[in-house]
Amino acid sequence: MDPAALVPAADVIPAPWGWFYVLLLATFLLHLLLMNAMLGGGIITLISMFRKTEQDRLLCREFSYKWPYTIAFAVNFGVAPLLFLQVLYGQFIYTSSVLIAAWWLSIIAMLILSYYAVYIYDFKFDRLGDPGVFVALVAVALMLLIAFMFTNNMTLMLQPERWMAYFSNSSGTLLNLTDPSVIPRYLHFIIGAVAVAGLYLALIGHFGWRKSQVDPAALISKGMRYFTLATALQLIVGTWFLIALPREVMMIFMGGSVLGTGLLVIGLLLTLGLLHFGYRQRVIATCVLTLVVMIVMVLMRDLVRTAYLQPYFSLGDLEVVPQYSPLIFFLLVLVGGLALIAYMVKLALSCGKEVTK
Repeated sequence: MDPAALVPAADVIPAPWGWFYVLLLATFLLHLLLMNAMLGGGIITLISMFRKTEQDRLLCREFSYKWPYTIAFAVNFGVAPLLFLQVLYGQFIYTSSVLIAAWWLSIIAMLILSYYAVYIYDFKFDRLGDPGVFVALVAVALMLLIAFMFTNNMTLMLQPERWMAYFSNSSGTLLNLTDPSVIPRYLHFIIGAVAVAGLYLALIGHFGWRKSQVDPAALISKGMRYFTLATALQLIVGTWFLIALPREVMMIFMGGSVLGTGLLVIGLLLTLGLLHFGYRQRVIATCVLTLVVMIVMVLMRDLVRTAYLQPYFSLGDLEVVPQYSPLIFFLLVLVGGLALIAYMVKLALSCGKEVTK
């Protein structure tokens, strides 16, 4: 059977696809920053709990105050890019979601349970003591499972030729485990989360956004150390991810496309800059460069998606039936919502400073 015959017809869209494309990339970048702080911070906290030094305990206490907020922000900011993905690639993401339906729907339960575990870890931190490591372990393990399910879905949607496995397993329990790029792609995001979370902790120390008695200098030192080590490891895992891609996709970054090759070269050079600033604990410079690197990575990720789907679909194929009012309303609500969130974060940070004084 021709895999193209399995791809449903694309829905019409109410505005030119470029609007939704920009919104998809922009909102995904915001979600990625918050998700990294949430997941990577949990991993760093779990490691620190096993180390059992006083500064590590205070680091765990400091992050426990912020962990529930990072989950709330990451989940809410994850809705928009998922919706825009459905607008542009609905025929692919809906199909792959049905194929892994049992795992995909389990994400809701896992997210709720991890949220409960994080709140218990925060509110009962002092009372839990050493057993608190098991609560943190449950939260992090569930988040890692959720990330794994997302990796499976985001790769399966790109490969209609693998959808034919449905005819031998229609139970909704398919996983894309035979794809050699799944594991390195997954590790690439997990290790990246640890790097960004380390930078997040360093920012807390740098600006004094703390509620515990943790030493700001120690927070900066530990955070930047995690950032630098994870970034160095990313060079290895990123190379693995690149060579695990199908040859026609990999060659986009190896001379087959000026844009793809240029982005890879820029990303590598900027990563070396990150290692330099991270080692020297230049927090602000590292933050600015990290944001640029993440923008480059998001663009490279989109090129990979485009290359995978090229035999079946391109965004230019989408039919437009103009109806601009919903888009305008969304943009107004988005700007207003971001302004309110910025104000609430400012109030929260002000309260944190008052507590530490």
